[in-house]
Parts: sequence; C-alpha cells; structure tokens
Amino acid sequence: MPTRLRKTRKYRGSRTVGWGQVAGHRASGHKGGLGKAGMLKHHFSTMLKDFPDHFGHDSTHPPHPNIIKKWTNVRDLDDLFAKSGIKDGEKKVIDLDNLDYSKLLGGGQVKNAYTVKIKQSTKSAQEKVKQAGGEVLVNHG
Repeated sequence: MPTRLRKTRKYRGSRTVGWGQVAGHRASGHKGGLGKAGMLKHHFSTMLKDFPDHFGHDSTHPPHPNIIKKWTNVRDLDDLFAKSGIKDGEKKVIDLDNLDYSKLLGGGQVKNAYTVKIKQSTKSAQEKVKQAGGEVLVNHG
C-alpha cells in the first residue's frame, strides 16, 4: 500500500491524531482507573446503570449445624459394659442410644454375649455379636 494513501496522512501535523485531549489514547490512563476505581466518584453513574447491586450484601447465610456422630466398634463393648452396662437376669444389656452413640461398627472381636441397643449397626457387627451369643436390637427412629 502506498504511503500517500494511508489514513494517518490526514493527521500529519495535528497534535492529538484524532484522540481528543493531549495524551488521549495512551496506556490505561484514559479509563479512569483500574478495576472498580471511581465507583463513588467519576464512575458513579456507570455503577448505578451497570452494577446496581454493587454495594450492600446478600441476606444472611446461617452456618451448617455442627453434627457430631459418635460411633463405636464391637471391640469396645467390654469397656462400655464395665462403665454403664446393666445386668438383666442372665442378659448383659448395653444401651448405646442412651450413651449418644449412633452406630455400632464391626471392628475387632467380642468375647462376651451382649444385648446391644443402637440406632444403626453394620452387618459385620451384628454377625460378630450373634456369634458371641448376643443380639443387636436396632431402633428405627
């Protein structure tokens, strides 16, 4: 393309080359700041028009309740019976519901026959208690 046909030939000798004030169209200075600068000053009308929810905050978000689940293993039944077990005739009864346990797990071995009251238990825990001659009473609710 010949130099004489380029558009910039028209601006030769002009101070701003079509960009308004002196130093217009240089770097980022013509934006009025970076990011959200000037939202309460020279960009206030832009903020009202384009970002009406710029100020303030959302409604409150309550935290999640801190639910603590307390589980125990079959290997701990001897200790639990020694602390808070009840002997009902020949039966040794452990009420894990009253002790705030929510689940009986099948870890370890059980040596004595216990009647265990609990909300939930695993299949392996039930089998191990039955092999020892006891039973697991699972309460639904």
